[in-house]
Formats: sequence, structure tokens, C-alpha cells
Amino acid sequence: MSATPHRRRRNRRLVAAAASLAAVGALVSAMPAQAGVGSSEGQVSPSGHGGPGKGRTVDVQLLSFNDFHGNLEPPSGSSGRIGDVPAGGVAHLAASLRTAREGNPYSVTAAAGDMVGASPLVSGLFHDEPTIEAMNGLGLDVTGVGNHEFDEGATELERLQDGGCHPLDGCYEDDRKFEGADFPYLAANVTEDSTGKPLLDPTWVWKKDGVKIGFIGVTLEGTPGIVSAEGIKGLSFHDETETINKYARKLQKQGVKSIVALIHEGGNPPAGAAYDYDCDSPGPGDGISGPIVDIAENVTPQVDMLVTGHTHNPYVCTIPDPAGKPRTVTSAASYGRLYTDTTMTYDRATGDIVRTSVEPANHIVRRDQEKAEEVAGDMISLVDRWTALAAPVAARPVGHIAEDIPGRGSTAYEKPLGDLIADAQLAHAEKADGGAVDLALMNPGGIRSDLVHATSGDEGDGVVTYGEAYTVQPFSNTVNVVDLTGEQLVTALRQQVSGANEKSVKILQVSEGLTYTLDMTRSGADRVVTDSIRLHGKAIDPSATYRVAMNSFLTGGGDGFTALGEGTNELVGGDDLAALIDYLTANSSAGAPLGAPAADRITVVQ
Repeated sequence: MSATPHRRRRNRRLVAAAASLAAVGALVSAMPAQAGVGSSEGQVSPSGHGGPGKGRTVDVQLLSFNDFHGNLEPPSGSSGRIGDVPAGGVAHLAASLRTAREGNPYSVTAAAGDMVGASPLVSGLFHDEPTIEAMNGLGLDVTGVGNHEFDEGATELERLQDGGCHPLDGCYEDDRKFEGADFPYLAANVTEDSTGKPLLDPTWVWKKDGVKIGFIGVTLEGTPGIVSAEGIKGLSFHDETETINKYARKLQKQGVKSIVALIHEGGNPPAGAAYDYDCDSPGPGDGISGPIVDIAENVTPQVDMLVTGHTHNPYVCTIPDPAGKPRTVTSAASYGRLYTDTTMTYDRATGDIVRTSVEPANHIVRRDQEKAEEVAGDMISLVDRWTALAAPVAARPVGHIAEDIPGRGSTAYEKPLGDLIADAQLAHAEKADGGAVDLALMNPGGIRSDLVHATSGDEGDGVVTYGEAYTVQPFSNTVNVVDLTGEQLVTALRQQVSGANEKSVKILQVSEGLTYTLDMTRSGADRVVTDSIRLHGKAIDPSATYRVAMNSFLTGGGDGFTALGEGTNELVGGDDLAALIDYLTANSSAGAPLGAPAADRITVVQ
């Protein structure tokens, strides 16, 4: 994709933005200046937030976050807290970033993917145009792509970058046309099969007063296994480490010695770790596990820092690079609840970061900031505008609950909301199939929120609105039904804890009637105790055929469940959100609200 039209459009917008900001006076100093988009050859453009420095070294501030997922409004339930502190909301994030930039003339803001996708209704209903506008407004300079940027396919991702009305839904407001992102999306390890070239720019360089910081953006190589195959046809996803090393060499040849990698892949600190967990016990990097460890240990020492994401975990770590020297690796949880503030000392003589000077810290995006309305009033107006457009749809009551029903916020393998969704899909499938359906399975990653009893607006406690249900199930998957043999079903259950899922297990949520034991003291596929698997009290017959309901993502073999992709005699049903809403409406009322399922279908041995 050529950067030239995007750069011209960006310059026009910067002129208009400057005129607008001049009219509001004091806000100008708090707003970041935007830098230009770099081509695949690492083009540089002037930028920054202050005047020139004089000495040999200068402190550069890197503000970063990841996995925002369109959470313009403060998230609800456990997804909206850091510990006991209410956190998040794009206006509060904007206020936090603008306050953090004060007194830092060299400041750049970057993200590590999943800015959009799996978004609440106020963004998702409009194909995440509101979130792109919000990221423009809060001063995001650059981001790597994540897997969720591909939820609606590569063509839609390019529209979010370049602008233009949605090809089916058109423009949402008569007097506004979607202009696209003011910041570049980087996709160094995503190439078009027809040309072999990156889908989007692989690198971008921030420059001010002779200071140059290069950025390389990659998503996890396993993206094809966790997004719809249809949207990424004709694309290849390459090894993260090899790609970063390749483009680090290119940046070095162009004279860019300071390099930051934006990696949509992450790590796993211990359960209950603090939001500023440093992972340096017993030694540097020893306290964190997951894919990012191998990546960090093998990415060339030419890269000075890794900003990561995907696992939604918070950490500010050092992991030794291939030369054995400590290197900073950060992640700021998810949903705009944290941001990372990193001070890097830049040596003008060498053009490189003084690695020992890097000082990162995660900060909570608190909702009680006194300056939020003062410095982020424009962001509040943006959210209010889109919320008003979504309100007629979002506020419609669809069910009633008697208590919180934890989903995304639950750390248990079996989640109460997961059981409810599986039951809802079973009920939907039975009606759609016109015959007996034996069971339903739901992928845990598809549960994007909790159902919270406390009111989120003026609907009243216990009322579930369409907007809240949408936040739980935003992907527009269909509920499909396939034939699986008993052997294939057992294999699929064993794939939860083996193969692609052995290091980071993915426990399917199951409908009522399916029970088994998960023994986590064992290893690999043996963690699923095969002879404990029962359907309505009867052992699974390996040679029998079972009719199984699941969403279209799983019937495509997503999340490493290749056995589920082998189903035959497929029936494509209705939308998974409609299935959830129909179930809530049919099984609850104001006088008889629905309680949380007991989540006792899987017996876990720890």
C-alpha cells in the first residue's frame, strides 16, 4: 500500500487541526504533534512535542498501550478495574497521556495492536470508526497490527488506515466522511501472496531535532489460527523474530540506530501479579513465561525495547537479549486501563539508546482525574456523539439477571457466562436444526466481557441491554451444527491442553449434560481424563456420531481445534449474538431473573 496518498491526507488534516486548536488556546500545548507515516523503506518526518535539545544526550518519552479493543466508554465489571481501582475509558486515557506529556518535549505514543476488534457496541456497531477517530484525537503516533485488526478482513483494515465510507453500511453521518487513521498501522510480518510485499508499512521512524526512533510492527505468527480464514485469504503471516531482525537491519542501514519493536504477542506473569510487575526474580526475565520470552531472547540486540500485547497482562520486565544484556519488555494490560511511560536516554553522538538508562513504569488510567474534562473534553464529545447514534439500539432491554455472571473477568477454566453461552447456542441449534443436537461448545476467547448486575445507565439493576449483550458476543459468528464422531469429539477436548494449546491452554465452555475431569497435575493431552467424559451420564462412544453446535470460528478449526474443523453435514445457523439474546429473553424476566450457572460441568484437579 503506497504511503503517499495517506501522507498527503494526513498533512491536510494537520493543517486543519492546527487551525482548530489555535482557536481553543491552552489546549494546544497539551496536544501532541503528529509525525509522518514511514514507507516500507523507513521514511522519516519531523515531529515532536517541544523545542530542540542542546546536549549530547536527550531523554525521549515513549508512552505505550495495547489491546484497547474499542473500549471508548469505561469497561464494566472486573474488566474495568486494576486491582480495586476503577480504570479505563478513552477520555481518561487521553487525559492521562496528555498530562504525562507535560514537560517532555521529546514524546512519542505507540501501541502494540488490537486497537479495534471485539469492541463494545458504541464502536463495533460502526465498524470501529469511532475508535480510530479517538486514537487520532488522543495523539497515537504509531501502532502495530494485532490479530483483531483482521476480524473483518484485510480490506477493512486498509479502509481503517486510509478512510472512506463502509462498502455496505455507507457513511454514518450526513455531514461527516470517515477520514481514516492519522497514524500508521505497521504489519511487517504480513505479506500479500501475490506480490510478496507487506500488506501495510513494516516500519516507521519518528524524528525530531536530529533524534530518530525507528518502529517495527508485527502481529503474532499464529494469527491465521485465531481469525476467520475468509478475511485473510491471500495473506501469509511470518515468524515474528525473523521479521523484526530483518527490518532492524534495514533501519540500521538507513542510519536509524534506536529501534522499538511493537509486537502483538505477549507473556504470562504469575497469577495475581501487580500491574507494574517486573518479572526479575530470581533473575532478569525469570518470572515471566509465554511466547514473548523466546521472541525477546532471540530478537537482535539492535532492537532497544519491546512493547508487547495480546495476553492482556501487565508487566514492565527486562529479558536478556541474545548478547545477554537486559532489554526492556512491557505490556499495559488491556482496554485502556493502563499506559506505560518509558524514559529512554538518546545519545546524539551514536544515534542509539543508552540501554541502561531505560526506565519504564505502568500507570493506572484512573477515572477520578481532576483534569479529565479540562484536557480531554474533545474526547468526551466524540464518545457522546457516537453513543447518541448507538443509543436507540444499545439501550433495548433483552433480559434480566439476578447477579453478576462472570465471563471474561473470570480466571477459572470454566466460566459461568461460558456455560450460559453454550446453553444458548445449544437451544438455538436445536431450533435451527429441526432435530436433536447433542451438545454445544464455546471458545473461551470469544467471551469478551461479563454480564454485570449493576446498572450501566438508566435501565436499572439486573437489566441486560442489547449493548451489554453485544459487548459479550461482538464477532458476528454464526452458530453452526456439524456431525462429529465420538473419537473426534474426544480428540477436540484433548486439544484444549495439547498441541498448539499446550503452553497456553484453551478450555472450551460446554453445554449442560457434558461433564469430564481436567487433571492439571498431568501433562499434555492426558490432562483430559478420557474415561471421565460423559454426555448425560453416558460414556462417549468413539464410533458413534454426535450432532455438535459451535460458532463458525470453531467449525473452521480455530484456536488449534483441528478436530472440530473435521465436522461434516454442516448446518449454518443464525448469529451467535441473536442466539444469546433469544436465550436471555426466553429464560428470564423482571420477576424471575436468571442466576449464574454453577460452572460445575468440568471437575478440575489442580
